[in-house]
Amino acid sequence: MDKKRKFGIIIGLVLVIMTGLFLVNYLFFSAPQSQEENTVFIVNRNQTEVQTVDKLKSQRLIRNKAAFKLALFLTNNHTIESGGYNVSKNMSIWQLAKKLTASPDMKWVVVPEGLRKEQIGEILTKTFSWSDNELDKWNTEYTKMRIDYIEGTYFPDTYLIPVGESGFEIANRMTRHFDEKFAPYISQFAQQNILWTTGLKLASIIQREAGGKDDMPLIAGILWNRLNQGMNLEIDATVQYARGKTEAGWWAPIESVDITNIDSSYNTYKYKGLPPFPIDNPGTDAIEAVLHPTETDCLYYLHDNNRQIHCAKTYDEHKANIETYLK
Repeated sequence: MDKKRKFGIIIGLVLVIMTGLFLVNYLFFSAPQSQEENTVFIVNRNQTEVQTVDKLKSQRLIRNKAAFKLALFLTNNHTIESGGYNVSKNMSIWQLAKKLTASPDMKWVVVPEGLRKEQIGEILTKTFSWSDNELDKWNTEYTKMRIDYIEGTYFPDTYLIPVGESGFEIANRMTRHFDEKFAPYISQFAQQNILWTTGLKLASIIQREAGGKDDMPLIAGILWNRLNQGMNLEIDATVQYARGKTEAGWWAPIESVDITNIDSSYNTYKYKGLPPFPIDNPGTDAIEAVLHPTETDCLYYLHDNNRQIHCAKTYDEHKANIETYLK
């Protein structure tokens, strides 16, 4: 075989290999489309890698699942964090793998029911690495701009929040969400001649006092009884709110000295009626309990060590329950 023929064969093989590589890259690793089309790819909390790859394929962000898994394996960081990512359909698999293994553009924030706004601020600080100054502004400025939105209106839910969003913007996001969720209840409170702010205060107390949502209507009925009879509410949670954070946390059990020494309008052992503002951010179950309380003659209640509720009509019955269930 002469040199020219060998050279021609080599050139042919090179062309075949290059064509093959081009086709493989185009069919499996290239961007699904050439034009830029921006979108947000969301990785849900507790979403598996298999689910993520399936979602990428179903949303036409990748051409081939196996090719993406290979690209993911070859990146420095193989883990995709839950959150939201600003991506485009003109990204190659390599670009997409690099993007999704970096820090997300949006992060999940879970706000449980019954937290006071300072606790929400602590969650936000941990999630977004806020400075002490930003946390202080959350507590003293961003959440105090509207009188009826000082507390109770930072709705407990799961949020997907852009990492560049300010504390002020997050406060507005949460209160807008509250407005949406609370809107159906406004007319219901009006029909019962209850101010919505009153209903929210009571819901916040019920949220902290209940052992679970099944307790809430009964506790609501008991608290309404106390209010209607002009009794002091005598709620530990309101004193905890007035006391603030201790070494044991925000909601550590109160002591008799707290009831005696804390001279606050939130101290419902000393002052009649509801506190000036809610004491936490309640969920819809507590709000509905205020509107639909259990009819009861009870004026007192306690939870045993198994969080089962026991109510009493008189203080003597309540003392007997203490002896039976708590000693």
